[in-house]
Amino acid sequence: MPDVLDASPYDALLLLSFGGPEGPDDVVPFLENVTRGRGIPKERLKEVGQHYFLFGGVSPINDQNRALLDALRKDFAEHGLDLPVYWGNRNWAPYLTDTLREMVRDGRRRILVLATSAYASYSGCRQYRENLADALAALEAEGLELPKIDKLRHYFNHPGFVEPMVDEVVRSLAELPEEVREGAHLAFCTHSIPNSAADTSGPVEEHGDGGAYVRQHLDVARLIADAVRERTGVDHPWQLVYQSRSGAPHIPWLEPDICDHLEERHAAGVPAVVMAPIGFVSDHMEVLYDLDTEATAKAGELGLPVRRSATVGADPRFAAAVRDLILERAGAERGQEVTPCALGTLGASHNLCPVGCCPARAPRPAAAGADSPYV
Repeated sequence: MPDVLDASPYDALLLLSFGGPEGPDDVVPFLENVTRGRGIPKERLKEVGQHYFLFGGVSPINDQNRALLDALRKDFAEHGLDLPVYWGNRNWAPYLTDTLREMVRDGRRRILVLATSAYASYSGCRQYRENLADALAALEAEGLELPKIDKLRHYFNHPGFVEPMVDEVVRSLAELPEEVREGAHLAFCTHSIPNSAADTSGPVEEHGDGGAYVRQHLDVARLIADAVRERTGVDHPWQLVYQSRSGAPHIPWLEPDICDHLEERHAAGVPAVVMAPIGFVSDHMEVLYDLDTEATAKAGELGLPVRRSATVGADPRFAAAVRDLILERAGAERGQEVTPCALGTLGASHNLCPVGCCPARAPRPAAAGADSPYV
């Protein structure tokens, strides 16, 4: 039997994710949840939902989260970490508020949250914290005893997140025709966000051109490119590119878009491209549609060979990284001296989001941070 690992003072882990439809009838209600408060007509949501209807109205994200839950529980059991794992979503069942209510009724009082977003940004961190505050407010209105909630730090540069992506890029390069392999370009892809949101991502002292969001992605891209060079002996050129832009066209978003980038690289004579979605934890709809469907079709039009590397998903190394992050945070909470595990030049991210970190346009309460109304 493995030695028992100490996660105290925590008594549960909550996997917090975005959620997605699991059938055609779910698509428009799901999109209504995602866009609530923006006044978007239902007909427009049906148009947006065509991406989902191409895949039978099913987003893969929920099944991918189920696989990650299984991987976490398996890893914890094998390593003697006695910590139950729950799952809640922002925009579809199982809903966050329902899961938190279940956790409270199960007697959970100190909860750690793992968000399926590795980087700093409003939509990737603070918005999850706002959702947690909304859920706690709902439970408070029901007269339930509120748990104390902490969120695990950003894990973009943890070895258990980076190393599986290195393997996948090397595998994708090997799948290219031999005659174009050595000259292949690496396009590291992530979700585009408004420039204003990028510039204010991370703690206040990191605000500026691209903010922490761009710096963190660039650091991971360099780590992977360097590791690929060490593995293959080839120094592949690379660039950070963006996908999945939405919103009003007059608002500046991070560029270049992956399809524009493929056109530019083809015009420059690049013989092949590997698209590596480093900004995503799993192969959810934006990866399947924007890369596997739209960008791959663009490459086909150009006659440009492309491959798309897989995301980390439920890789056992990622599950082990989550265990490591839990023990690191638990030790810090007990007052022990801990050495966070991080690759690259930026070091380990903060445990507690400071005031002014990834601010919203309209301030709202956010849990699990220095400005949380729930201590």
